[in-house]
Amino acid sequence: MLATVVLVTRLFPIWAVLISLLAWYQPILFVDGKSLIVPLLSLVMFGMGLTLTIDDFRKVLQMPVAILLGVCLQYSVMPLLALLIATMFQLAPELTIGMILVGASPGGTASNVICYLARGNVALSISLTAFSTVLSVLLTPFITLWLAGTSIDVPVEKMLYSILIMVLLPVTAGIVIRSLFHRAIVRVQPALPLVSIIAILLIIAIIVALNAGSLSELAPLLLLAVAAHNLLGLAVGYGAARALRIDAVTARTLAIEVGMQNSGLAVALAFKYFSAAAALPGALFSIWHNLSGSLLAAACSREREPLSKA
Repeated sequence: MLATVVLVTRLFPIWAVLISLLAWYQPILFVDGKSLIVPLLSLVMFGMGLTLTIDDFRKVLQMPVAILLGVCLQYSVMPLLALLIATMFQLAPELTIGMILVGASPGGTASNVICYLARGNVALSISLTAFSTVLSVLLTPFITLWLAGTSIDVPVEKMLYSILIMVLLPVTAGIVIRSLFHRAIVRVQPALPLVSIIAILLIIAIIVALNAGSLSELAPLLLLAVAAHNLLGLAVGYGAARALRIDAVTARTLAIEVGMQNSGLAVALAFKYFSAAAALPGALFSIWHNLSGSLLAAACSREREPLSKA
């Protein structure tokens, strides 16, 4: 099962491109699914919770420097880069807010699998994803307000509530269910990433379908902006860690956690509180960061360090 999950994860960019093309040419197949975006994200978060234990959060205390650096980079570099790139590319306001939401989101669930494939510190990756996800309840809406509130009305209180419902509660429910039914969950755990991948693919398809009319004009420039955002995040995450004389494996892990965002959360918030166009950066980011992450993992897997254990 693990080999299947790894194969599907590595091929995720291909599936994402194919379903995006289908949604672009046949939007009628997906446009009616717009009400499913939030439930699908909650399903992904629930699946993430099923993979976590209380020990994952205890590990935060064992790696304070790396955790602190990762969270600081996550919630400073990525949102600021998003605003800078959107300004440089002169993106429309709704696309700019979408970029900022991606930058202000926590680490993505795919980062843990990419970290494993890239021979990183998986325990650190899981801890960072979990910790940044909990912090997102407060930090995501307030960072968005700080960077975009002067030009766009940001409903902070509603976003706080939505993140609580869409992220924190499903994750918590997953952790509780895993603790109560540990043996049963462990048996089905290898299949959980597949469920998440299907849910994310459906989210991407729905957003592409809703933007099908304008995608041909928006896609090239926006894809370039999204790629720059992700690649700079990876570079800054690695470079900052190495500048602080952190070992290469940990630095690689921090780069992946910083550069790979929970774009599904950005999509759901953008669609719910702004517009379908605002959700497009998150959808494109989901495709691109899995592609860049897979290429990074392939390059790193050729190195001699043993695979880190969770």
